[in-house]
Amino acid sequence: MLSFLATVARPALFALDPETSHRLAVRVLSMMPVAAPETDAPVLAVRAFGLDFPNPIGLAAGFDKNAEAVDGAFGLGFGFVEVGTMTPRPQPGNRRPRLFRLVRDEAVINRFGFNNEGHAAGVARLARRGNRPGLVGVNIGANKDTKDRVADYVAGIRAFAPYAAYFTVNVSSPNTPGLRDLQHAAALDELLARVIEMRDSVAEAHGRRPVLLKIAPDLTLPELDALVAVTRRRGIDGLIVSNTTVTRPPGLVETDVGQEAGGLSGKPLFPLATAMLAATYQRVEGAFPLIGGGGIDSAEAAWTKITAGATLLQLYTGLVYKGPNLVHDIKAGLCERLAREGLDSLLPVVGRNAADLALKA
Repeated sequence: MLSFLATVARPALFALDPETSHRLAVRVLSMMPVAAPETDAPVLAVRAFGLDFPNPIGLAAGFDKNAEAVDGAFGLGFGFVEVGTMTPRPQPGNRRPRLFRLVRDEAVINRFGFNNEGHAAGVARLARRGNRPGLVGVNIGANKDTKDRVADYVAGIRAFAPYAAYFTVNVSSPNTPGLRDLQHAAALDELLARVIEMRDSVAEAHGRRPVLLKIAPDLTLPELDALVAVTRRRGIDGLIVSNTTVTRPPGLVETDVGQEAGGLSGKPLFPLATAMLAATYQRVEGAFPLIGGGGIDSAEAAWTKITAGATLLQLYTGLVYKGPNLVHDIKAGLCERLAREGLDSLLPVVGRNAADLALKA
């Protein structure tokens, strides 16, 4: 059914407005029968943050905002799935239209604004999954009109602790005014202190959940230096590099749509996000693993992210243009590359080209 939608029905899907197509894709995945996870090649197995991933390819947050289609997403072959971003209270997000395709650039601009059904709805859906296999991360954020943004993140840890394999603290969406200010050192230090305090307080009841931070690709190198210093001092478990960009890289073909406000994802983001990933890898110095995202649409792109410093990967926009077989294609390509190099694990590859790929001052 998914292959049909991706090939035969793709022109019809692209004739719909992007947000309607997105909702249809989530709906289709939510209706897929639950099946046992496929068996991945042992060479793709990754251990990170104290968790065992069957393969390094994850579904990025933003696709399944309300945890509606988790098992359907695992059916595409993902090694892990991240849901959200979810806020304590439901919120509609920004006015439509708020999702735009740059078809010739294989890119998307969104300005959703954390539209979601709130913690209660997400908790109820994850609770219904019971003990089904699959690592599910929960991406948490703050309501737009909240008076205490840090308290909203703390509430997310408390609410989802029984169900999340890990948490992602999203301070890098460009579509909630002022949110990216939480990446600055003083604000970030307070945020992480309170989030980790809550994580540790519920650990006895639910187990210790890794806490990751998702950052923007638009940081300056001094800002990145300060951010990494805070994350290392606070002992977080990892970083996701990166979210969408508010910049518009040169060379965009869809210049009219490219002027829309919001975060740009997809192929044009790849160079910037990869350079930021490599620069982050250099600064982290092995203190914790990194998840690389931004423009992954092939095995070659995935390999480049790993050599830039990614232990795990996330994608979303690539599915829009490459279809649901993308995950299998990437996994097959990574296995072929490992075989050619005589390697039985991705670990030796992580970060080996970071010095060449890193964002330079």
